[in-house]
Amino acid sequence: MKILAINPGSTSTKIAVYDDTTPIFKLSLHHSAEELADCTDNIIAFKFRTRVIEQALSEHGVSPADLDAVVGRGGLTRPLISGTYIVNDAMIKDLRSCKYGDHACNLAADIAKTIGNQFGIPAYIADPPVSDEFEPLARLSGLPEVERVAVFHVLNQKAVSKRYAKSIGRSYNELNLIVAHMGGGVTVGAHKKGKVVDCNNGLHGDGPYSAERCGSLPARDIINICFDGRFDTPQKVMRYFITKGGLAGYLGTNDGKTVSQMVERGDQKARLIYEGLAYQTAKEIGAAATVLKGEVDAIILTGGLAYDKLITDWISERTSYIAPAVVIPGEDEMIALVEATLRVLNHEEEALVY
Repeated sequence: MKILAINPGSTSTKIAVYDDTTPIFKLSLHHSAEELADCTDNIIAFKFRTRVIEQALSEHGVSPADLDAVVGRGGLTRPLISGTYIVNDAMIKDLRSCKYGDHACNLAADIAKTIGNQFGIPAYIADPPVSDEFEPLARLSGLPEVERVAVFHVLNQKAVSKRYAKSIGRSYNELNLIVAHMGGGVTVGAHKKGKVVDCNNGLHGDGPYSAERCGSLPARDIINICFDGRFDTPQKVMRYFITKGGLAGYLGTNDGKTVSQMVERGDQKARLIYEGLAYQTAKEIGAAATVLKGEVDAIILTGGLAYDKLITDWISERTSYIAPAVVIPGEDEMIALVEATLRVLNHEEEALVY
């Protein structure tokens, strides 16, 4: 089956066409500042990106009429259980209004539905980033006015979990897994029989430090930074915490490969900071194990940093008593979207309705 996957970002639109799980072509279409400046509202942006996608398909000899389905990256919808959703009018209405948040990924469902309607093929989104399967205990923060929310690498965490389950001849819904996604942010999810019942919010500062995020900090120090005169808006403080911490803050680079090379050359500070990332990730894995009451079938290490054996070995050394570590590096969102769609088309899963 031929499937078109669409993933709009802030300055680019990634598209890919697959024949089952074999890529026919993959592109990252970059948009200039001038082009984006002309997109003064979501309707104009939607029309611009749709036109760019249709042109790219034509240039690669792919007619939308030859496709069996189209799938977009999930946008900022109301909180949902994870899964593959049929794009409907209610979803489009919420995404166009940006009532749950404004991001370029909100355009994906609209584009998918437009192409699908034009050629009579189904349109889906899969595992949106606001998928929420938390248990009540996971929502408690310690302050009544603050609720812990689900914001994490849902698409990749779910994709690698299901890929692993299939590789051992088991159902994802039968397994208890801990999945550590390590990239620009680090999120560690407790997967309990097919649901992510708890996970740190790596975007908003919860959990381990990462390539460029500082992770959890003592409240007193956060308060001191907010009032030391450097920042005049909450947005600037938040940007500081999520771009100037972790490897970038300590070592001046957010590139794990560069840091790994520094370690290999004998840089002891780089080794300490790099191992610190693994140490804090292992601690978060240990916390997730308590959520699952120690009943863990496997620990999956994924994301860009999982390509580095130094990191994965450090984590495995500290967590092997919990469960074996399985390394599935990278974050290929396009194949994850396609796999989710194929599970519906092949009747392995039911499509959900928004």
